[in-house]
Amino acid sequence: MSSEILINITPSESRVALIENGVLQEIQLERQSHLGIVGNIYLGKVSRVLPGMQAAFVDVGLEKAAFLHASDIVNSTSIVEGVAASNVKKTQDIRTLVRQGQLIMVQVVKDPLGTKGARLTTDITIPSRYLVFMPDAKHVGVSQRIETDEERLRLKNIVKQYNDDEGGFIIRTAAEGASELELAHDAKFLKKLWQKINQKRSKTRKEGILHEDLILAFRTLRDYVGEDMERIRVDSKLTYQQLKAFTEEFVPQLSTQLEYYPGERPIFDLFDVENEIQKALQRKVELKSGGYLIFDQTEAMTTVDVNTGAFVGHRNLEETIFNTNIEAAHAISRQLRLRNLGGIIIIDFIDMQSDEHQKRVLHSLDFGLSKERTKTNIHGFSALGLVEMTRKRTRESLEHILCDFCPSCQGRGALKTTETVCYEILREIVRVNRAYDAAKFVVYTSPAVSEALKNDEYHNLAELELFIGKPVSIQTEILYNQEQFDVVMM
Repeated sequence: MSSEILINITPSESRVALIENGVLQEIQLERQSHLGIVGNIYLGKVSRVLPGMQAAFVDVGLEKAAFLHASDIVNSTSIVEGVAASNVKKTQDIRTLVRQGQLIMVQVVKDPLGTKGARLTTDITIPSRYLVFMPDAKHVGVSQRIETDEERLRLKNIVKQYNDDEGGFIIRTAAEGASELELAHDAKFLKKLWQKINQKRSKTRKEGILHEDLILAFRTLRDYVGEDMERIRVDSKLTYQQLKAFTEEFVPQLSTQLEYYPGERPIFDLFDVENEIQKALQRKVELKSGGYLIFDQTEAMTTVDVNTGAFVGHRNLEETIFNTNIEAAHAISRQLRLRNLGGIIIIDFIDMQSDEHQKRVLHSLDFGLSKERTKTNIHGFSALGLVEMTRKRTRESLEHILCDFCPSCQGRGALKTTETVCYEILREIVRVNRAYDAAKFVVYTSPAVSEALKNDEYHNLAELELFIGKPVSIQTEILYNQEQFDVVMM
């Protein structure tokens, strides 16, 4: 599988596209006005302790107070007495862990999402090229994606000599095949960085930031080291030079893949990325067979509905349904990555009678999701025939970054009909007439509703004028949306 990364840089926004086999699979955006804060380390002040939720709100200097759950506080769990063999853990009471007004060092694990503040942890981790430093740990862990026992043992023996009271390490997948010198350089760099953070912490007496994670373009190189990349193209000369220096120091194996893209044609036009982004904002996703998917993203969960559409198949109904579901499973796995949908996801595949067909559809979905880096859990078909799954959510979805609520429908996804608005206006005139003494009424409304009142609903308007004994005139306001109107007394 050929993979390529395109990095588009503008003064206001950075965008990174992951292309696999010529098709857009992931898109990440970072705007100067809304920089992501996952990975940032703060000194926070506990503003409120909530025993009922076993959590605390922490002021870290952001617009909204951040959220810290008891389970995300280091050393907050203990083995339940008498059942140590089963390794059952119990979270300590939040009141024994933090107190209001306390200063505490925390790290952001989830960006603010919608109305929710950032999610925090006191389990600090600082990543580099090959290692992740854990100040509160005393052990060395190895990525499960490093499969050979010999390599795992070799890496562990090298890194464990750098373990001390300051903390432990996790060996990343990219460390496979790394030399002892490279691992030593990483370990020393991370410890030095941690010492700087501690020094800043000791000099600070109020809430604020202690350490910022790398910006998007640099994080991309750090996180994709070890992946099989054909090339990484950047359309900004300055950013290319900065990334070149960064790769030579920290990820030299990517230096040969890094290229400056000077073309007149926009870099995101190379693989039709801009069009794919626009498609990813639509509810409906067309399948090649003629079937289609409907994505609905709500506050609680995301639902995906699979439909056969125009696909009629060539054999029988069961085979048609199965082929549509298989195609849908591949499309859904790509769309979840592309749209960055997280949390609870419910998929309504077309009902299948065969257990074997259900297993193969689940396998196709699982295979498609196995290629991505975000943790997913598929819980299989429920009693209602729905596939329940979860996908870890650490940042806003593509729709929430690029879109806002419709000012007309306020996120409902539907507008009141002109007939409905007409009847609301007529009721409002009656209400105002009973409450106040007016000589006549003027209704200001949208062109569509104005047209309906003057034509289809004219007889109702005439009856109302006779009923209240006062004239009603209609005034068209071209800037009003379909649900907007004002009844003015004259």
